[in-house]
Amino acid sequence: MKITQKTVLVETQGVRIVRMSIVAPDIARKARAGQFVVLMVREEGERFPLTVASTDLQAGTLDVIAQEAGTSTRLLGAMEPGQSLYSIVGPLGHATEIRNYGKVVLVGGGVGIAEIYPVARAMKEAGNHVTTIIGARNKDLLILAKELGAASHELVVMSDDGSCGRQGFVTEALKELLVKTPPDLVYAVGPVPMMRAVAGVTGPFGVKTLLSLNPIMVDGTGMCGGCRVTVGGEVKFSCVDGPEFEASQVDWNELMMRNRTYVEQEQHMCRLHSMGSR
Repeated sequence: MKITQKTVLVETQGVRIVRMSIVAPDIARKARAGQFVVLMVREEGERFPLTVASTDLQAGTLDVIAQEAGTSTRLLGAMEPGQSLYSIVGPLGHATEIRNYGKVVLVGGGVGIAEIYPVARAMKEAGNHVTTIIGARNKDLLILAKELGAASHELVVMSDDGSCGRQGFVTEALKELLVKTPPDLVYAVGPVPMMRAVAGVTGPFGVKTLLSLNPIMVDGTGMCGGCRVTVGGEVKFSCVDGPEFEASQVDWNELMMRNRTYVEQEQHMCRLHSMGSR
């Protein structure tokens, strides 16, 4: 569980995103696109999930990409090569169903771009025509554009301020593609409002749309119930039933409400961590 490499992908405007390679040969060998791991930085810390962005079977490592948003991800981001995590469990969750659908459109926003990267690679290898749409507020916050360009037949870059690619939202580019030539599958990952907007755009076209949800997750094996979501009127657990679900079936109001459950506590812990690091 030793960290072998660390790259700071973004460090600007109060946002810091890091990529780390971690020695975990058994997990690297079994992990598939769409799956995740649950990490603990230290024994007294919390468990938190991160998608497996890539693997290196020869080195026995897996890569994770994390935005330093809360206490645990900040502790992870402060670690350096040579240090070891307390624990890592995985691969968890259902792998993405990879097959030749035909035309596939992948949509990623913010750090969710890291989660569509392994899916793009796998879908292209399966013979699909892959169009990837990625977006961020500006060029300084955009990640993996080069890697996704290589993993896709077409790459569309959007930014809120027009500083990279086209100005606008990923849903605008998606709607243009739907009108022009509806794909056989849309797959999206990003902030909940973005995924909800994607569901709203694809719904009228009747295109199969899968989303990788990111509810609060503690245990990661279905025991705590923290990641429960309502899909198609039924209670599901994102860690064991997902993390991917059909977009049109998700209860978005419930998901957004549950994701705000511990905001005040997390902000308090972040303040304590900031004071302790001075």
